[in-house]
Order: sequence, then structure tokens, then C-alpha cells
Amino acid sequence: MNVAAQILAALRQQDGVSGADLALRFGMSRAAIWAHIEELRESGFEIEASPHRGYCLITAPDRLLADDLMARLGPMDVIGRDIRVFQETNSTNDVVEKLARDGVAEGVVVFAEAQSKGRGRLGRQWLSPAGKGLWFSILLRPDLRPQEATQLTVAAATAVARAIQQQTGVTPEIKWPNDLMIGSKKVCGILTELSAELDHVKYIILGIGVDVNLASDEFPSELGKIATSLRIATGRLIPRPELAAAILQELDREYARILRGEFTAVADEWAQRCTTLGQLVTIRLGDRALRGRAEALDESGALLLRTEHGRLERVIGGDVTVEK
Repeated sequence: MNVAAQILAALRQQDGVSGADLALRFGMSRAAIWAHIEELRESGFEIEASPHRGYCLITAPDRLLADDLMARLGPMDVIGRDIRVFQETNSTNDVVEKLARDGVAEGVVVFAEAQSKGRGRLGRQWLSPAGKGLWFSILLRPDLRPQEATQLTVAAATAVARAIQQQTGVTPEIKWPNDLMIGSKKVCGILTELSAELDHVKYIILGIGVDVNLASDEFPSELGKIATSLRIATGRLIPRPELAAAILQELDREYARILRGEFTAVADEWAQRCTTLGQLVTIRLGDRALRGRAEALDESGALLLRTEHGRLERVIGGDVTVEK
């Protein structure tokens, strides 16, 4: 963490800390500490200075700031060791893909306050208005085979659902392969893209979009029929930085479980949240349609579908419709 993030972390840990203490802790002058405090104030942090209590953090802005997010997280194993925030970009997945090709270490997270060309699965556009959601992508370099990459989609869905539940009290359900649902409407989508050799993953980009504070009238009419937000579900505004930090913590925890070979345990929790398992579904794969009952995940994260002809098909993606 840089100095600004370390100062924020110290202010969150203590209800008042003196400039002298901060100067001693970070090996700099009190004037330098004051300059960093002023920069944080200019970024929207309300920080009071008292002769008796020192500096006190009163409020933080509902903006995504790398220093603030890293201060909230503290030391991370992988995900969130490096956080970068853009005011606007075409797509955070595109930014991370360039970082991946440039050899950047895994764990970097790229947020955008807005995306002009955010995308979901199958090239669909993802609505990404400024300041209303969490639009971000993560670079990972796991020691996995390409066919095991689906494990990360499963882990990500489980992690995000858990974090949303912790922060809002709402319990999202998982719709295979990559959607989080509240009722019958989508609140989060996950897009997994990878570069791989025949038997080894080079890197994976995990793109996540969460509709946080959109109001009902901010969705286009057609989209409003199938999408929702945490604000709509709870009836209140959700602090985005707090939710972002919680999601990154859970993602880091689930990624560690995948790397330790504990996918079965991850899949068990995923199955408890998934509404697709046990249902009669139709899965469209391009021009092909499979119909059957969704039974379980296999050891690599693919869906096992018992077709109407009794065969067990292994499916790693597609558009799913639950039969009524």
C-alpha cells in the first residue's frame, strides 16, 4: 500500500490518531502527513483534526478510489494486491487483457466508474452507468488446465453471492452458468475469458458487473423486465466501496480454495445457492439445443445434464431456459 492508503487504514483502525504518531509510523515529517491528509480531503474524505484526539475519519465518499479500497482490504493473498480505478473505460476486461499481455502479476483488479462498451457473455452489452454499480475485472494466472477454468466462474459466483448477503441481507440465487438473481431478475453477471495453451492456462480474466444503486427508471424498459439492483431489492442506497471490499475479500478467499484443490467444497456451497440444479432446462449452444434435467457439477465445474434421451451430457456454457 502507498502512504495515503496506509494513513486511511490507520484512521479506520483507531478513533483518532495524532500527526506525530503517523509521522513516526511512516517515517516522515508531520508536514508531509498533513499534505497527505489534505489530498484525502480533496478526494472527498471528511477528516477532522482535534488537538486532543488527532486526525479522525468521519465519512468517506461513495467513490471508488484505489487508496481507499486497499486501506479497507489490508494485506491480501492475491486478489486486490494491486487496484487500479478508471473514471471511464471501454471495458475493464480489455484493460486487464492488455495488462496480462504485458506480463503484469496476477491479482490486479481494475475498476471503472463507468464503461462505454461493457460486455457480458456472447458479446452482449452490459449497462454500466457512472457511479451506479461495480464494474471490474481481475487478472489471474492459476495452475489449471483449460477445461478447469469453469471452476473460477463457480467460485466467483459463490464469493459474490456471499458478500452481497453479508453486506445487504439479501440472498442472491445463482443461475447457471454465470448470473446472480434476486427473484426472477439478474443483479450480477460474471464473464470469464482466458488465454491458454493445449494443457495449461496462461491467464484468466474474471469480469464482474454488479448493479448496485440503479433506480427502476434508470434501466431501459426492456432491460428493466429482466434486471434489478441492490438498491431496488433493499429500498436503500448501498455504499459501493464497502461492498467492493467485501467482494474482493471473498473472491480472494475462494481463489485460495481453488488453488488448494478444494473445488468440491466450493461447488457444494454453489449448489446450495443454485436454482438451476434439479430443474428441467433447455440449453442453447449456438444452433444446437439440449433439453434435460440439470443434475450436478463435475470435478472441473461443468454442468452435468441428463438429456431427455437418458444420456449424461457435460456442458460448460450456453443460454439456459428453465422449463415451466
